[in-house]
Amino acid sequence: MQSALSHPVYRRLLLAQILSVLGSGLTTIALGLLAFDLAGADAGVVLGTALTIKMVAYVGLAPVAAAVSARMPRRGFLIGLDVARASLVLALPFVTEIWQIYALVFGFQAFSAAFTPTFQATIPDILEDEAAYTQALSYARLTYDLESLLAPMLAGAILAVTSFHALFGGTAIGFLASAALVASVRLPDRKAGAPAPFRKRVTRGIWIYFATPRLRGLLALYVAVAAATAMVIVNTVVRVKADLGYGDQMVALHFAASGIGSMAVALVLPRVLGQRAPRPVMLLGGGVLISGLMLAGLGPGVVAGLLLWAMIGAGAAMIQTPAGVLITRSCHAEDRPALFAAQFALSHAAWLLAYPLAGGLGAALGLSSTFWVMAGLAAGGTFAAMRLWPADDPAQIEHEHPAPDAHTGDQGPVRHSHAFVIDDHHPAWPRHHKP
Repeated sequence: MQSALSHPVYRRLLLAQILSVLGSGLTTIALGLLAFDLAGADAGVVLGTALTIKMVAYVGLAPVAAAVSARMPRRGFLIGLDVARASLVLALPFVTEIWQIYALVFGFQAFSAAFTPTFQATIPDILEDEAAYTQALSYARLTYDLESLLAPMLAGAILAVTSFHALFGGTAIGFLASAALVASVRLPDRKAGAPAPFRKRVTRGIWIYFATPRLRGLLALYVAVAAATAMVIVNTVVRVKADLGYGDQMVALHFAASGIGSMAVALVLPRVLGQRAPRPVMLLGGGVLISGLMLAGLGPGVVAGLLLWAMIGAGAAMIQTPAGVLITRSCHAEDRPALFAAQFALSHAAWLLAYPLAGGLGAALGLSSTFWVMAGLAAGGTFAAMRLWPADDPAQIEHEHPAPDAHTGDQGPVRHSHAFVIDDHHPAWPRHHKP
């Protein structure tokens, strides 16, 4: 896995991503402590509401942000978003009311909804070789997994010598350092498309997404990912402390097991994807998630539970890591920001459904029944992906343009073959194509 890291611009952007993700991890921990400081025993309600606000911002604002940024210089846009996030984080220590937390969280997540898809769409313009880009996707997955392991350790070290308010300062430093790293490189210019009205720019990514069979399958698989990871995030503490009777350290160990499973897959997946198409790997990931949830519903002991949490982390990574490859294969370069924004919004819509479902069912039915329900949801997503995403999914598709065709200049019907993606000249996927 050397070719991605051999690119100097990508190395700096990867470090910027690591600092940004660590900053977000510290913010999550600090928000929990701030919520307890203001709301006491109702801190869980505050955090649950903040999490819902985060998802609503992600789902609603990512496509709008992509449309707004379409004509902006990419580097300046990313730097401005990092600085804006740092400014909002620095305001959190001065919060005295619960509603102020909600307002700042919404603003912070709105900027994140603009930053993340723009950043993701920049990487394939830098790493044009697909093998190198696949490696970069694995590094991105590792970054998020390391955040779940390193952010609590870093927060513990800071809290050992000062109050939790210092965590917000550490977060701001991370975002400003990320901005400085982005400022230190020259990013490729945006691939300019034809001028389009604002409404069309907002909806373009969603249109391409739902018109592309492999992406409809990807969204169905993200339902499986959301069902499984929501159970881990929402109900690990209930399972470990209430059902098994262990303490906080065992809770942290379960989260670490899930992260380790994900990291292990991220390390080996580039080699696997160099030999196999993404579809069977990702469908296998769905099967792993279904099995992990079903086995967790049997009420396993602590050792088996740790193995199952690692299994769930591995299954999620088998789906999430290759997603960027599918996005880049499914659009022209100028449509990448819009399509990455669509993926960002739609995938988080799955979590917006799964989080309250996992929490509500867990309280009403108990964990064992909830694991089985969520396994059913994961199975539904996986089987839907099998139907929506054909096994025969070539890049080159033979198709016909009606007459006259302004795109090709031909006066009569023309049938030809090329790498097929949805665009203004190809607004619908061919119903029948030769492999």
